[in-house]
Amino acid sequence: MPARTSTRIHPETGLALTRGVRAVTLSYRGQTETVDLPGWYPAQDPSAEQGIHDARDMQVSDRAVNAMKAREAGLLAPAQIREIRRKLGLTQREAGRLIGGGPNAFQKYESGDVVLSKAADTALRLLANAPGRLSELSDGLRSG
Repeated sequence: MPARTSTRIHPETGLALTRGVRAVTLSYRGQTETVDLPGWYPAQDPSAEQGIHDARDMQVSDRAVNAMKAREAGLLAPAQIREIRRKLGLTQREAGRLIGGGPNAFQKYESGDVVLSKAADTALRLLANAPGRLSELSDGLRSG
């Protein structure tokens, strides 16, 4: 495996970039959130405007925007989703099968990579208040 370089050159400006983190403020419908965004930055750019980011770097900002979207829509936050799922005694895969979204959906909801749908949010809230009804979903899948 080749050694990882500690610097690279910005393809447009020609400035030397080093790996680092900058505080970036994101906005969504009147909400703001500041995140520490990893990336490649020139030393003379404290604002992060000249940075270069890969998909893993952008996951930080994507998750922050998703959190603001969920708050705007009144949906459960990732930690709340995880808490309810665990109280119901479900694995992430089981929750995806029973509540919807597919086998990897709850991993994405709980990490903040995907915003929970209104239907899944409603189902989780109902099950949180009446966990005994979970068997109705299980029985429905077996008979269907």
